[in-house]
Amino acid sequence: MSALGDLSVSLRDFAANADAEGQSLVLTLSGNADMAAKDSLDALLPRLHGEALRLGAAEVRVDFQKLEFMNSSCFKSFVSWISEVVDLDPSKQYKIRLASNPEMHWQRRSLHALRCFAVDLITIEP
Repeated sequence: MSALGDLSVSLRDFAANADAEGQSLVLTLSGNADMAAKDSLDALLPRLHGEALRLGAAEVRVDFQKLEFMNSSCFKSFVSWISEVVDLDPSKQYKIRLASNPEMHWQRRSLHALRCFAVDLITIEP
């Protein structure tokens, strides 16, 4: 099993899977990130960060397009991860791109709030 094979979560109502694409890592989320997903996200995001550093990734893209819901506790997991990236020496920082689904209105507000933690590192699409 590759190191990226360890970067997946499969729960009843939530799934996350990471893949490498060139100089980037892509984390795809789906389902509902509620309290049942919190511990898994808390464990997954530091591993994703470590893998991005190990590979010298230029970017980590997080695909929220199939994520129906995320509660505040899971958002806190993302804030912690973003803080880890911000605290790195600038030469080791990587960009974070958040792919949203415009039909899920919660994502607009919430992902823009996440961007406020690192406006120079985070972009939101579309």
